[in-house]
Amino acid sequence: MTTPPFDAVSDEDVRIVSLQLGRPARDVIGIAARCVCGAPTVVSTKPRLSDGTPFPTIYYLCHPAATASVSTLEAEGQMPELAAMLEGEIGAQYQAAHEAYIADRDGIEVVPELSGVSAGGMPTRVKCLHALVGHSLAAGPGVNPIGDIALERASWSPNVCQCPDYSDAAEQPAVAARKAAESGQ
Repeated sequence: MTTPPFDAVSDEDVRIVSLQLGRPARDVIGIAARCVCGAPTVVSTKPRLSDGTPFPTIYYLCHPAATASVSTLEAEGQMPELAAMLEGEIGAQYQAAHEAYIADRDGIEVVPELSGVSAGGMPTRVKCLHALVGHSLAAGPGVNPIGDIALERASWSPNVCQCPDYSDAAEQPAVAARKAAESGQ
């Protein structure tokens, strides 16, 4: 678990995140959460990309097994049930998570176009469980209640390594397919 400021990102971290995403990782500034094996689980990205685009999501879930598990929760239609919890104490905690998210991002760089915007639908909706789980993994338990609940419901656990082989010789199928398509094979 890590919030800004982040430790320096290694070339190996960027290589692995690129494999995980199936595309080159952009403007990586930190690894906010790691698998028990040390591989990136949540990548942090600059609030303003190098091309000038505002990018509100500083905690991006990149671990393939985690992403697949959270996608399953979304496909099962759990978001309306989670959104119905946004009252009372959970609603107040979710508002605080929204404010903490913005404070983390603004601590890196203030992007006026993102003023008041966090991620995942906070503070009034549940829009993207990937962003909310990413925030929970980065900030730790008790900061983002909806991310915490989604993480509890997920079939993936941050305490069990489900990483593929990230060695130089191994490539994710998505990366290999993209490279083959680019080369005309």
